[in-house]
Amino acid sequence: MLDKAVVILAACVDGASLAELVERTKLPRATAHRLAQALEIHRLLVRDAQGRWRPGPRLGELANAAPDVLLTAAEPMLTALRDATGESAQLYLRRADERLCVAAAERASGLRDTVPIGAVLPMTAGSAAQVLLAWEPPEAVMPLLPRCKFTGRTLAEVRRRGWAQSVAEREPGVASVSAPIRDRTGRVIAAISVSGPIERLGRRPGDRHAMAVVRAGQRLSGL
Repeated sequence: MLDKAVVILAACVDGASLAELVERTKLPRATAHRLAQALEIHRLLVRDAQGRWRPGPRLGELANAAPDVLLTAAEPMLTALRDATGESAQLYLRRADERLCVAAAERASGLRDTVPIGAVLPMTAGSAAQVLLAWEPPEAVMPLLPRCKFTGRTLAEVRRRGWAQSVAEREPGVASVSAPIRDRTGRVIAAISVSGPIERLGRRPGDRHAMAVVRAGQRLSGL
């Protein structure tokens, strides 16, 4: 039974309906449904706005009880990125239809975009949201797009060039640049960003900071 539960959890990494669970796990429909509901009760799975099962908060709580390799590596990398760009740097993870700031290095003085660790931001605006959605399968993106301040064409461009930028998309007066962080299989698991006032980053912040952010994301990938 434990083996089956693990198979269910793995099948829900990118979101799964009951039909998708049955197809991916090859389990009987009743078994897949019963196990998914049990995992949901224990908060190991949660349903998103479309009713699809996704990894739940309990998984994060259990993971946070042990040292996180990515977070440990991210702290000095964010500091180096902040020092290289002169802008605040952040690390975001996706949590269903939201994104969570799990690490940050703030600019010491002057105008800055402060995103505290633990801040929950929408997946509908901002360069980090673009990165976290750009490599998702269409069925995971299409339900969100009508509420997004960016388009499917924007996400296609992010995939093509490997980074995203936004100007006054999440918050007036703020610009940002983000790049993906991937696991060993190449799947995007996080976004690394720099953000600051438009008057300093300009209307095309990627021209100024994309290469530094992309390099930081590459160094944190595959851990």
